[in-house]
Amino acid sequence: MARLGTTEDRAYLEKRAFARVLMTLRDKRGITQEALAFDSGYHPKYISLLERGKYNPSLTTILEIANALDISGAELVRRVESLLPSNRRRRRER
Repeated sequence: MARLGTTEDRAYLEKRAFARVLMTLRDKRGITQEALAFDSGYHPKYISLLERGKYNPSLTTILEIANALDISGAELVRRVESLLPSNRRRRRER
């Protein structure tokens, strides 16, 4: 697997991983972006942007979306991490 170079490369992969997990969980529960938005307190357009990997969610957003999806924030993050490359370095390791 290619080595992750820049911070932008890592951020892109992280946003895409979150997007994939979010879309998968929402689809598995059979709810629309609008329903998830209503249940989590966010605008449907924001949910759409998260699912397209355009934004990085804050910790508060992760917890509120996880709650709306009936899973823990830790489980949501674990699923995102499972999609990231194993050679992903921490940002402080430069």
